[in-house]
Amino acid sequence: MDDNRTLIEIRDLVKHFGSVIALSGVSLSVRRGEVMCLLGDNGAGKSTLIKTLAGVHKPTSGDFLVEGKPVSFASPRDALDAGIATVYQDLAMIPLMSVTRNFFMGREPVKGVWPFRRVDFDHCDEVTREEMHKIGIDVRDPHQAVGTLSGGERQCVAIARAVYFGAKVLILDEPTSALGVAQTSMVLKYIHQVRQKGLGVIFITHNVRHAYAVGDRFTVLNRGKTLGTYAKSDIQIDELQNLMAGGKELQAVSAELGGMV
Repeated sequence: MDDNRTLIEIRDLVKHFGSVIALSGVSLSVRRGEVMCLLGDNGAGKSTLIKTLAGVHKPTSGDFLVEGKPVSFASPRDALDAGIATVYQDLAMIPLMSVTRNFFMGREPVKGVWPFRRVDFDHCDEVTREEMHKIGIDVRDPHQAVGTLSGGERQCVAIARAVYFGAKVLILDEPTSALGVAQTSMVLKYIHQVRQKGLGVIFITHNVRHAYAVGDRFTVLNRGKTLGTYAKSDIQIDELQNLMAGGKELQAVSAELGGMV
């Protein structure tokens, strides 16, 4: 794909774990200012794919390009350095630590000269408060434990952290799976904000309604293969649901049970 808006592209990606074939030819691309939704039921290969994109797994074969250049990540740090940030379902946050410490974890700015260098907590607090305010979260005390925030607010902290530290592509692993309606709405609105900043977003979910609310394109995985990629204008939400849920298999079961499914 020669579109200069394309941030990452994978072609026929294959991943084996011994004799187990986790991915058997997955292709997708993500453009600037786009939310690409990756849909699939349990066991479809979503987790393996995002860990491969994030540098956790090395693909067995296939092409992986970042801004048109072939890459091979040896570690998650390589992926981060290339601008690919992943927010996992468990958020990788420490609930008893402050919002500020979680926001800057592993990237703390320091001041002073050796051997008197120390973390610049005043700067960290100011940045954390400002970045949270930009997304409509009023953190009055950035020293409060991150565990005191709601699930939606914690998701937004994790996303804001990735954006602040220069992510070009944001991979979100089931960000709305454990949230209520109001918190889901908060996260989806923030994903829309991130897209408007020109980032590419890969939104992994099995909830078609959440995907359809913010998605521009949809790639459906089934048993480690790409079933297809569709623009929002080309597919209705019911068709997408049917494709993700197994299509003909689901219709056959429905017929067997007299339309109960």
